[in-house]
Amino acid sequence: MKASRWFRAAAVILLLFAFGHTYGFLGFRPASPEGLAVWNSMNKVRFAVGHGTASYGEFYVGFGMFITAFYLFCSWLAWILASMARRASQETKGIAIGLAVLQTVGLGLAIAYEFGPPPTFLSLATTVCLIFGLRAFGKSAGATKPE
Repeated sequence: MKASRWFRAAAVILLLFAFGHTYGFLGFRPASPEGLAVWNSMNKVRFAVGHGTASYGEFYVGFGMFITAFYLFCSWLAWILASMARRASQETKGIAIGLAVLQTVGLGLAIAYEFGPPPTFLSLATTVCLIFGLRAFGKSAGATKPE
């Protein structure tokens, strides 16, 4: 399969990851009474931050939305990589390596901290697509000279 298709597949998986992450973290509610007590404390206990107040629940939502934005950006970047790979742009390899390393780290974190099957599978699938895209690009880049 061509590098551009691998990178497009990674882009779609990252897009699914962004939506799944948002749905999962915004919809999460602890099942146990102890977990619910922690959840309620995170959202009700306020403390001073800068010129205002905040709760850990607000930080949780804010960082969660940041992660969603991050996955959307990575999806866009993987889509752009596919276009770059079709033109055999020399910058493609460096950017793809960086994105593959980032996704490999994400996979390691998903495994180490037991994020659960969906995030671990999506991290694995994205990493595999990026690595296969890199391999396919390496094979085709030597045969195709950019104009």
